[in-house]
Amino acid sequence: MMGRLNHDQGQLFYSFSLEEVVPDDHLVRKIAAVLDLSWVRAELAPHYPNSGRPSIDPELIIRMLIIGYVFAIRSERALCRDVQVNLAYRWFCGLSIEDRIPDHSAFSRARNERYVYICPMGKLLKTTGRILSEHMLRYIASTRDCGACPLKSKCCPNTPARMIPRDVNEDARDTARALSRTEAFEQSRRDRKRVEMLFAHLKRIFRLNRLRLRGPRGAQDEFTLAAIAQNLCKLVNLVARPPPLAAVCVVA
Repeated sequence: MMGRLNHDQGQLFYSFSLEEVVPDDHLVRKIAAVLDLSWVRAELAPHYPNSGRPSIDPELIIRMLIIGYVFAIRSERALCRDVQVNLAYRWFCGLSIEDRIPDHSAFSRARNERYVYICPMGKLLKTTGRILSEHMLRYIASTRDCGACPLKSKCCPNTPARMIPRDVNEDARDTARALSRTEAFEQSRRDRKRVEMLFAHLKRIFRLNRLRLRGPRGAQDEFTLAAIAQNLCKLVNLVARPPPLAAVCVVA
């Protein structure tokens, strides 16, 4: 007799566990076994204000980015969509079946907010990430902080708050200038030939033949995350490999 699903009466309560539906041999389980992100919140805590609306958990952002690079999901929109429907991805990110997925715009906001200036009184100057004329970002302090500051007459006497313009490429220039005068830079030039195979793997397997993010910082972000994904996959294989058998000596 041909069977048929019975939809006459829907079930009122369900018992569901993501832990039970993710296969034991899934790659996300192997990566989770070797990945430690317990340091993230303590490391980033000084860059967050003590008041205001809570941000998206930075560990969640990092885990989603790892998913994107390991499984070659090149679009942040596609990444959010895939984490929404993929139970294994949800499990790796620590999301329950009911938890909402961050909007794709959260990734660009996180990139824009990671660089801050700190004034002599310890207050933060932030940027919206909007690039102004001549490729400049504008870092601005809080008007409330500057208004009550005893250094305002010296710091910003003619403006409501302190403002610092910075070229979007200045970080890359500072880094390049510092590195070009070191022995490590010379050594890196000699070692470049060894990494061609790794770049080929990134382009072919992780589809990193084209960068999505703009500027040197965007390229650095993409390559860093892709390298993390590449190393995690290597580490999984090393951990899963059985130890070599000890040689057996037979005495006649």
